[in-house]
Amino acid sequence: MFITMSFSNKLSLVLLLSSFLIHASFGEMVCEDLPKEVCTFSIASSGKRCLLETEKGINGEIEYQCRTSEVVVERMSEYIETDQCVGGCGVDRSSVGISSDAFFEPQFTGKLCSPACYEKCPNIVDLFFNLAAGEGVFLPELCEKHKSNPRRAMVELVSSGAAFGPVSAVSEDFVVAPAPSAL
Repeated sequence: MFITMSFSNKLSLVLLLSSFLIHASFGEMVCEDLPKEVCTFSIASSGKRCLLETEKGINGEIEYQCRTSEVVVERMSEYIETDQCVGGCGVDRSSVGISSDAFFEPQFTGKLCSPACYEKCPNIVDLFFNLAAGEGVFLPELCEKHKSNPRRAMVELVSSGAAFGPVSAVSEDFVVAPAPSAL
């Protein structure tokens, strides 16, 4: 079967294929070329963070795409986070977007502040350091407080005036306790 293509379709196809060849020939790491399984917590050759986004596919199904964000990492480039750090820090590569809500989960903060993460996974720590700073929280201080008294650290976090966004998902460990009854 012979399929005809218009000039603009041929040009688009040639440009797309040539962009892949250019990136490959220069050895550049481009977020859009990464598989979705390693996209999140990766850094392109440009120093910009990669992020996982969703879009509707041709059949109306949700598809995941790796995209380049505008967030630049100062001292790292061409980096794909290790599975060891992803697991050790309690993060998920299949996350679409990153929220500061995670700091309200003591289990997450405990893993992020653990020596296995905090001392050995500078990419993830840098990301959450900047996320916390954007909310008015100093991550090293939060980690110190979490080590000595996790519940108190959460109370101080809430009372600090940090303006965390809406909860995007409920953790399996999340338990809703009934309000005390009025006597």
